[in-house]
Amino acid sequence: MPTILVSDDVSDSGLQPLRDAGFTVEKKTKLPVAELREALAGCEGLIVRSETKVTAELLDAAKSLRVIGRAGVGVDNIDVPAATACGIVVMNAPDGNTITTAEHTIALLVALARRVPQANSSLKSGKWERKNFIGTELQGKTLGIIGLGRIGRGVADRARALGMKILAYDPFIAPEQARDREIETSSFEDAIGRSDFLTIHTPLTPETRGIIGPDAFAKMKNGVRVINCARGGLVDEAALFQAIKSGKVAGAALDVFEQEPPPIDHPLLSLDEVIVTPHLGASTTEAQEGVAFTVAEQMRDYLLTGALRGAVNVPALSAKESAALQPYVGLAESLGRFHAQLTNSAVREVRLEFAGDLVGIDAAPVTRAFLAGLLRDVSARVNMVNAFLIAEERRIAVTTSYVRGGDAGPAIRTKVVTESDQQSIAGTVFGIAQGEREGRITEINDFRIEAIPRGYMLVMHNRDVPGVIGKVGTILGESGINISAFHLGRRERGGEAMAVIQIDAALDEETLGQVRAFEPVISARQIEL
Repeated sequence: MPTILVSDDVSDSGLQPLRDAGFTVEKKTKLPVAELREALAGCEGLIVRSETKVTAELLDAAKSLRVIGRAGVGVDNIDVPAATACGIVVMNAPDGNTITTAEHTIALLVALARRVPQANSSLKSGKWERKNFIGTELQGKTLGIIGLGRIGRGVADRARALGMKILAYDPFIAPEQARDREIETSSFEDAIGRSDFLTIHTPLTPETRGIIGPDAFAKMKNGVRVINCARGGLVDEAALFQAIKSGKVAGAALDVFEQEPPPIDHPLLSLDEVIVTPHLGASTTEAQEGVAFTVAEQMRDYLLTGALRGAVNVPALSAKESAALQPYVGLAESLGRFHAQLTNSAVREVRLEFAGDLVGIDAAPVTRAFLAGLLRDVSARVNMVNAFLIAEERRIAVTTSYVRGGDAGPAIRTKVVTESDQQSIAGTVFGIAQGEREGRITEINDFRIEAIPRGYMLVMHNRDVPGVIGKVGTILGESGINISAFHLGRRERGGEAMAVIQIDAALDEETLGQVRAFEPVISARQIEL
């Protein structure tokens, strides 16, 4: 069974689904990079939180790695493009810390409004300074929320219960969805300009980095208070310091920083108006168990059945969807491998046509499987995760279409165009009603033929004349090659024919040369699947 390395402090109880499935779980935290690289050798899964930095160099050394699980939401400590290029699935637990992060935001909101940490520190130092800690009520105040995802919506629900008015900016949410939750949506400028309190709940991307910066602070009302429990880097820390010193911003509550931990001489840490916590947004017992359990289940299902849930670099598939598509995925990969061994030059274009059961569903996994099979010899790590990326890098145009109708033909029809020729192969899945679900080739270059794409095959294009089958059988027999099945297709009598001869062992070059030298044979290729 696969080995899973856990390189950060992840809840042990949450990892139980992996152990119950028979996986070997090795927990080794705070490893130096060299030791981490060594520990990953032979591992198929890696589970991290935010401490481990999964770099391109680390991934390049982890030849057996198939999946990375982030026990949390953000994946900014993982080089996702590099993982995709290596064919490694990256998954997270998007719902695991929604409640706890929303609650922590509210905790900081209340603490900021009532200056709770400052009053606590003062009293514990032996002072009784009630007049120094006059707060502000939340009732009737406007809370601006930048980013209305799961956590942002959770904050809105809780803040509304405190009597606050909710104003939100999120270009990806429909206004009617916000109205259903009694949330007013607006532009970014309007949201930051009207808010008494402002909280940020967006991912950290090149577009959102520094989104709360000098320009944003200039547009805010005087006395605004800012909260960030999302990601360090969303708030320009130098600009925040200046905004507080100038009086524009009355206070800030930060759970995250650009550099974690922040240096002890960080300017913001010197300000009484700023309250801070050491990235505690997801730090509850329930949340830690929840995100670990979610990632463990997702990783287990992917490694055992191919089901994809919580993946950030490949479309997710439930176990049910995966089971329904699996026969077609398997067939498509075989068709891709078949094509790869028939082509003579670099591939320039791929066309796939889907019919039957594949109409009406997203057949992208089937396309990915075909490309993975076709390009396997191009890259040692090509698979369904990076197949599109590798095709794009090699400037291979990929088009798909769906054919609707009662007699639409085979489930999958494929065409590969190279620099010198083109090949077409079609296939379908038989026995669905009986539960057998066996993929078969039904056409090769417009020759109707039925063959199971498995094992060693001799694919022969020849003139349809008497004696071909006997002569080829003799050549194979004299070389000690047993024929397990012989599939023949032709367009018309006396024209050309196509044969798929399934054999029990590989042909040597001498035997294949004898077949090719036989005068009626136009071409002969050995295929191994």
